[in-house]
Amino acid sequence: MSLRNKIAAGVLVLVSAPLVALLGKWEGTGQNTVYADALARGLPTVCLGITKYTSPYPVIVGDYWSPARCAEVEQLVIKKGQLALADCLTNQAIGQNTFDALSSHSHNVGVPATCASRAVALINAGDIAAGCKALAWAPDGRTPVWSYVTDAQGKKRFVPGLHARRIDEARICIK
Repeated sequence: MSLRNKIAAGVLVLVSAPLVALLGKWEGTGQNTVYADALARGLPTVCLGITKYTSPYPVIVGDYWSPARCAEVEQLVIKKGQLALADCLTNQAIGQNTFDALSSHSHNVGVPATCASRAVALINAGDIAAGCKALAWAPDGRTPVWSYVTDAQGKKRFVPGLHARRIDEARICIK
């Protein structure tokens, strides 16, 4: 059974309550006014991490989005991202927690980056434990991954909050 079939059969749930809670924890809740995300070099962001790259509506700093619009666009964006993510996951043993953790990761860094990650390669190869660990750690098990931002000068800077998110995703992934 493909992951899309598992979703259609209700074995895996899109926009699960635990995923929405996880996104709320890391993306913030009540962000109804569009702000310039400092970690994303000023990218206008609203609600649970919605940007111009994911929203069907313009995302303009200072605009106010009603809770209803946030809920509508969050549902749309999360579902679309999860369906795209499901297309790159070939391990049929993936459970809801792993799917949610990968969904959070892809919501933050983009589906193409998550799909091309070492974590997904390991999970698809059948090593879910190592793949989950790879959401937060390099192969040496000590070096953080997916926890850096690049500034306007092209210099990478470690962000402890991003690493805390990666550790949380890895913990949920393996549950």
